[in-house]
Amino acid sequence: MPSYTSVTARHTLTRPMAMHQSAPAVEEPKAKFTDAVRDWVQRAFAPENAVPGISDADWKAKLLDYLPSVQASGAMDTIDWTIHPLPQQILQQQRQAAALAQSMTNTNLSPFSFPSHITGAHKRKSSDLDLLDDGLDTPPGKKSKGSLEDRVTGREKKQDKKQKKSKALQNDNSVLLDSDALRRRRERFGHVSPQSSPFQSRDDTPAVDTPGAVVGTCQKLEKNYFRLTSAPKPEEVRPLSVLKEAFALIREKWKLDHNYHYTKDQLKSIRQDLTVQHFKNDFVVIVYETHARIALEQGDVGEYNMCQTQLRSLYKMGLSGKRDEFTGYRILYFVFTRKQADLNDVLADLTSAEKQMKSVKHALQVHAALASGNYHRFFRLYQTAPYLGPYLLDQTVPRQRLAALATICKAYKQDVSLDFIVNELGFQAEDEDDTDGARRQCVEFIAEHNGEHLIQQKDDGAVRFLTSKAGLLFEEAKQRAFKGNVDLKGQV
Repeated sequence: MPSYTSVTARHTLTRPMAMHQSAPAVEEPKAKFTDAVRDWVQRAFAPENAVPGISDADWKAKLLDYLPSVQASGAMDTIDWTIHPLPQQILQQQRQAAALAQSMTNTNLSPFSFPSHITGAHKRKSSDLDLLDDGLDTPPGKKSKGSLEDRVTGREKKQDKKQKKSKALQNDNSVLLDSDALRRRRERFGHVSPQSSPFQSRDDTPAVDTPGAVVGTCQKLEKNYFRLTSAPKPEEVRPLSVLKEAFALIREKWKLDHNYHYTKDQLKSIRQDLTVQHFKNDFVVIVYETHARIALEQGDVGEYNMCQTQLRSLYKMGLSGKRDEFTGYRILYFVFTRKQADLNDVLADLTSAEKQMKSVKHALQVHAALASGNYHRFFRLYQTAPYLGPYLLDQTVPRQRLAALATICKAYKQDVSLDFIVNELGFQAEDEDDTDGARRQCVEFIAEHNGEHLIQQKDDGAVRFLTSKAGLLFEEAKQRAFKGNVDLKGQV
């Protein structure tokens, strides 16, 4: 038996923790705000910055909700807080836009609704059209039941599940900001094509796994358009809810003053914010359709074509819209630009059902009339064009009048009545009370091409046009009008 007692050697000098003693709690780091943010909050509490109609409880609740969302998006250090709207100002802008949108719905002031066709010289305006059925807002208590195909195939239920999953992912802002999470997601599900499926959800929520998408935090309703020269900043991009309010405001201002330069700038800015956030939904279709109509009314065919190009892609994704109307415009556009190869592609893609749609059927008749040289038929169709078709036809009417007049000079000798020329070439007075307006327009058109000496008044008072002497003049004018191709920005 040993004469000593063995003990276990200590390998550390620290005092062992008692079994009942719990580990010290780890405090979560508190959010740190810069001096600029603190100054912004202090200015919000200043009495001189109070906004009538906005209670302290409302704007403080907005403040508590706004700062965490900005911090989660990573834009806290990039916002210029010295000029950033205060929470009560943000809340006021949102309420004003919501009230404006509600008043437009209640009073049927939405600008887009079509009569069945246009008659006489009175063209409809873009502000005459109705967007009440374009799905901007769903009335409370009413839910869409989906199409018959959706109910039979169960596609609608699948879409609802995708929408809920997408919304849940969007609420987790860390997913949007964590590149590792995005990488793991792609590895788990495989490569996902950036082009959306034609049967994807039409919800307003963007696909959160789309690489490069920006999450906007800007609350301004009106923002000028600037061409991007670098990656967009979140504080300079408006989220979808703000874009909808801005769009309602711009439409209302367009109806009141028809300032195209301002409206074009604002709509291009909205389109840019939608693009950098990779939104592809029914609201995007409405924005592009609206801008296209306004551009047509103002004769801005280049801007219209840029909208038309995007609409073509959106329609192919299966999004709803005025496909009949804009397919007809597309045919008329290629008739105007004389892009025969592109026109053939459009015609080849038309189904039998699409060929019977009002706008498409009319556009096909216009194409057939011009292809056969039937100027009489063309000008009758010009007077009955549906929707905003006359604005596109306006672009090709001058050269078609020259071609028709050259043909008339070959077919009719020695002269014809001026009223005959007025009727055949589709001249119409802008005012129904102006009985000589159409004849005056015809005389001005002939004079523009140095043919005023060819109009003579006979002894009996009849005004005649000397076709026997006008043939060479208008044949040369026709050749100049049809020489070369029409080149527009935004060409497809």
